[in-house]
Amino acid sequence: MPFRTLDTVDVAGKRVLLRADLNVPVRDGKITDLTRIERLSPTIRELVGKQAKVIVCSHFDRPKGKRVPEMSLAPVAAALGEVLGQHVRFVEDCTGVAAEQAVDLLKPGGVLVLENTRFHAGEEKNDPGFAKGLAKLADIFVNDAFSAAHRAHASTEGVAHLIPAYAGRLMQAELEALDAALGNPRRPVAAIVGGAKVSTKLELLGNLVGKVDVLVIGGAMANTFLAAQGRSVGKSLQEAEMHDTARQILAQAEKAKCRVVLPVDAVVATEFKPNPPTRTVSVDAVPADAMILDVGPASVKVLTDLLPTLKTLVWNGPLGAFETPPFDAATVTLAKAVARATEAGALRSVAGGGDTVSALRHAGVIDKMSYVSTAGGAFLEWLEGKTLPGVAALEE
Repeated sequence: MPFRTLDTVDVAGKRVLLRADLNVPVRDGKITDLTRIERLSPTIRELVGKQAKVIVCSHFDRPKGKRVPEMSLAPVAAALGEVLGQHVRFVEDCTGVAAEQAVDLLKPGGVLVLENTRFHAGEEKNDPGFAKGLAKLADIFVNDAFSAAHRAHASTEGVAHLIPAYAGRLMQAELEALDAALGNPRRPVAAIVGGAKVSTKLELLGNLVGKVDVLVIGGAMANTFLAAQGRSVGKSLQEAEMHDTARQILAQAEKAKCRVVLPVDAVVATEFKPNPPTRTVSVDAVPADAMILDVGPASVKVLTDLLPTLKTLVWNGPLGAFETPPFDAATVTLAKAVARATEAGALRSVAGGGDTVSALRHAGVIDKMSYVSTAGGAFLEWLEGKTLPGVAALEE
């Protein structure tokens, strides 16, 4: 791989600064989802097993450079200890004397969590002085926070230039999955892009038409494309000001020999609420008083029939308003078909983005995909073809 990994370094007895993403969801002071901690734990267990001194740093929420008690990582450190099954120490700063003393007390195989890096304004400013304060704590740096790699912050990018830097196992898995999805995919490769607005995914669509063989457009953004082709979409959410752009993307795809798949039928309703009266209509016959809230069964059949012809699938965004039944039907049906093809070994499926992760979890197939990224913004920027500062700093 073009980046440095833990396979190339001896960590025994070394102080390892591990950049994690411990920005977990908390409600009423309690962590509601341990997924990010659980996905981080294999890297920590490996480092602990090799007798490294593990120093974990992370941001949490948006304290904007000030100390906000409710945004302390202390409760997260306790939860990390429970997941790891070992005592995890915590120190109330991430640089300076207190942090240095806590590191000095750390034994090989021990784990220490530093306080929220964003309590310091120098973190988000990528301040060289703050980065040096972090680097002073360690012999090597391991970045296992792909989800923060699109930010050039002191703890993601700055420190990586001051001490030897490597990708952790979670970062490595993410980069290998994304490379297999778009960098060097098995072809034919398709991408499903859903979501509300074309305007928020312009760069993504522009990058994908030059990289994939088939581009499936779903969600409300499909309405904009349908309207740009002269179809009436009734009261559906769409961006009239993006019609020219949609036509340009279609022309760009045609030039690149990328097949674009738009819905052929739709589930419509006159009200957007749970379980309203619905109709399934052709996209050429959307009633003036109705809105498109999901793609229809004929569109789903087009997509499920497409799957056996593919080797790789990248998925970002649901096909319909999946949070509101019954407009989850198309996304769930397709997700289950993708899962079956993946489990059969016929398809490599890589998905990511907050709504996509929620939709796959809702469909009960999140563990049946080849790889599901929880990285959000970083995943989207990678798909857009952008260089991620935190990844670039790890390259050979």
